[in-house]
Amino acid sequence: MAVTKQHITQFCLSLITITTLVISTVQAAVLPEDRADILYHRYEGGGSIIDGPSILVRKEFADKVSVWGNYYVDMLSSASIDVVTAGSPDGYTEQRVETSAGIDYLHDRTLMSASFTSSNEDDYEASTFGLGLSQEFFGDLTTLAINYSQGNDVVKQNIYEDGRVTQTDTQGKARHQRFGIGLTQILTKKLIVSANAESVIDDGFLNNPYRSVRFRQTVNGVEGVGTQEEVYPTTRNSDAFAIRSMYYLPYRAALRLEWRYYQDSWKIRSRNAEIRYIHPLGNQWTLEARYRTYSQTQAQFYSDLFDRADIFDVYARDKELSSYSNFTFGFGVSYEVQRKLYNWIDKLTLNAQVDHMEFSYDNFRDISGTNTQDFGLGNEPLYAFDANILRFFVSIWY
Repeated sequence: MAVTKQHITQFCLSLITITTLVISTVQAAVLPEDRADILYHRYEGGGSIIDGPSILVRKEFADKVSVWGNYYVDMLSSASIDVVTAGSPDGYTEQRVETSAGIDYLHDRTLMSASFTSSNEDDYEASTFGLGLSQEFFGDLTTLAINYSQGNDVVKQNIYEDGRVTQTDTQGKARHQRFGIGLTQILTKKLIVSANAESVIDDGFLNNPYRSVRFRQTVNGVEGVGTQEEVYPTTRNSDAFAIRSMYYLPYRAALRLEWRYYQDSWKIRSRNAEIRYIHPLGNQWTLEARYRTYSQTQAQFYSDLFDRADIFDVYARDKELSSYSNFTFGFGVSYEVQRKLYNWIDKLTLNAQVDHMEFSYDNFRDISGTNTQDFGLGNEPLYAFDANILRFFVSIWY
């Protein structure tokens, strides 16, 4: 739901194999091909810069087993509105390192998978294991997939003095369980449709220890503003439903559509829709264009400005829990190097992806600078920002 480092990671990695997906979705149950991807990604927007490399390697053994490993780095430099308004105008820098490994086992038309991911940064540790099972039916025209994952996080808080971290306190632990099921159907030679559902159960320490809420207070007859730390519920249940389709056009191009609905126990409701057009040019070039819209309602315990301190048992001013919308449009290009470079390389592609995002918040106000003095408490301008995401990667099949 939020624009966090983990979400940017997922967004960047999800676009690496678009060209491969276009080809592989019409094939029977097979193991993924042996390949390696070397990626550089960069996110810049809202006062934050997140960039770093990623290396993903996959290898098949005996036509039955495929193993893979991924190393991913996020280097963050942030002077976002949350950081600036919390009293750190110069921002901060940190690094997150994520390592993942997994194995796939193929038996007839059944593919079984297991994976483990570990992510570490100064004030957050996360580990996730996942299991998956997919089965094809009816002459390989129907695929049923189920998956489960559990994540265990340790949430910490850095204590700063003179711009240096002098102490790190553990705030709590959080657990995240995901249950997913999906059904993919080849309807015609040109049309594939899938329906997916996912339920998530979160419990434990779920809020950000650095964020605070603001509230009205009167001191000596003068109205002002006070602050206190956010307090979230210790549980959160959510459900998401998605429909995706891909239609193959006569001239080797493809059109992909997606619609997704989300709801949770915090009363957030969101919808997003996406369209992608993938077009090959000759035997070496593949172009892609995409557009995505997203909107959500606010959490029931969110407010930009509360009437007084301790007004409820739970309260938050995280902009990602407010009512907001965004849209994304992007382009991509892939070039296949057909010249034989080395005997062990079967195929090599050079790829570039760029996306532009625009965020508009309906009830989160920009209180940075002198906005409160200029416009009055509670009347500051609504917050908005733009962001750009760049990805450059090389894919090698061997």
